[in-house]
Amino acid sequence: MPLILHAPPVLLRCTSSLPRRWLSTFNSSSSDFSFTSGYSSAIDTNTTIKGPLGDASLHGAHRLTPRALKEHLDKFVVGQRRAKRVLSTSVYYHYRRIQQVRQRQEEEEELTRVARAMDVHSLEDEFPGQQQTMHYQPDYGRDEFLPIHDHSPLTLEKSNVLCLGPTGVGKTLMIRTLARVLEVPFSMSDCTPFTQAGYVGEDADVCIHRLLAASNWDVRRAETGIICLDEFDKIAKPKSTHGSKDISGEGVQQALLKIIEGTTLQVSAKPERRPPSGLPGGSTVAGPGGPGGANKGEIFTVDTSNILFIFTGAFIGLDKVIMDRVSKGSIGFNAHVRTNGVALEDEKFRGYTPFFTPNEGEGGKKRKFNPLELAEPGDLINFGLIPEIVGRIPVLTAVEKLDEEMLVRVLTEPRNCLIKQYEQLFLMSGIELRFTSGALWEIAKAAMKMETGARGLRTVLERLLTDAMFEAPGSSIKYVLVTEAVAQKKQPPLYFGRGQKHQFHGAISEEEATWASYHGQMPEEKPVNRSYEDYKEKGKAAGFT
Repeated sequence: MPLILHAPPVLLRCTSSLPRRWLSTFNSSSSDFSFTSGYSSAIDTNTTIKGPLGDASLHGAHRLTPRALKEHLDKFVVGQRRAKRVLSTSVYYHYRRIQQVRQRQEEEEELTRVARAMDVHSLEDEFPGQQQTMHYQPDYGRDEFLPIHDHSPLTLEKSNVLCLGPTGVGKTLMIRTLARVLEVPFSMSDCTPFTQAGYVGEDADVCIHRLLAASNWDVRRAETGIICLDEFDKIAKPKSTHGSKDISGEGVQQALLKIIEGTTLQVSAKPERRPPSGLPGGSTVAGPGGPGGANKGEIFTVDTSNILFIFTGAFIGLDKVIMDRVSKGSIGFNAHVRTNGVALEDEKFRGYTPFFTPNEGEGGKKRKFNPLELAEPGDLINFGLIPEIVGRIPVLTAVEKLDEEMLVRVLTEPRNCLIKQYEQLFLMSGIELRFTSGALWEIAKAAMKMETGARGLRTVLERLLTDAMFEAPGSSIKYVLVTEAVAQKKQPPLYFGRGQKHQFHGAISEEEATWASYHGQMPEEKPVNRSYEDYKEKGKAAGFT
């Protein structure tokens, strides 16, 4: 008897309830239609995924990556490509490591809760008359030893970072920016006032106290934070003590050893120093015991094993120690000459580089690197650091000195660049401030002579704009122009009234044309955008307004 198949009535009712619009778009005669469409064992990752997970990563990785952190740093700091990559990588893996630590803590708490519940409700209580549970112990002979089983999970150790380089190039700014992005507790301490315990000054563990205060006295958050110790080179051992005891050098390094590697500290919630009640702000300084804070005298136990330490310092004179080591044995006409920047084509210096270096730097220029990039642990020991503390800082990176072109970029490109800040200051008084390209380069040249890095730019701008900031507010001045002659201190800033807008823009165009005719195309150099308008358009293209 033949078997007759009938469509289930449930399916027929479901089909009849479908919207008419869907039925009108369905074509059963289409050659691409099959009843198995939508079900496949293969996934095409080259096509765009639609739906609620369309924006998710194809590999299941976290959206926060070292490359994303480095690109974020590019919005605030100019140059320093190698240092950005090293810091972004170190901070990223610290972030991933603390995520694993928190997940493991939650799992252990859950297992502890379940174990306690099992102890409270035993099997004998659930089933009366049940025979008591007995644990079997294997019978080992006298000559046999009990096997040792270590079920502890894999521990990911932290990698502390040391950042070397001159002042005013963005070391502190990079670390603050990364900590702000990750939303982890962050504190910065200066190593200069650190002394041994019992002497006048600050103890080395004050950095833990500041981190705990930055985390609102939450011990669990503080134990996964980041501590930046600035001016780390100031606690190096002096070459000679002249019979006096060194209380801020090697003694402080010894005190930092266990804190850096990982130990348990007892931190007391000390009240913050308040100014006298008669001074302004005397009643607004918050101390322990406030909302969400700690009570006075409360003791906190902090484990520093998962706290990332980042050390920064100028290390003045370390480059000479490095070049003496690298150039050791070179004598005669072919000897290597010690310079501030070492050309990469020299194969001798290439061999001393602790990492791969491309032949070309940013912009296709010949790569020149800072001698501090050749730093080795032995150089730090010769500088005055003890071997124990050098061994606890496995990651070394260096920042480079800013040249004139980089200083011009500092003036115009970052999100918080100085040109935008001063333009906003004048705009609050209804005044438009403009700088010509020649003025920008003269400002950068003057800042280079100060040898204070990017900090010298603000000094130069304050000197140039002091008179304009005094005279312009409340007057008929509506436009202020700073030209190359103004930056060279040959004349005061140019002022224009409300009805002189065309003269104002005409003066800008004339200055830019003169600058382009003399400096637009440098010999043996690729054309670069050096006009103020080009820098401004470049900033807009990057998303800065």
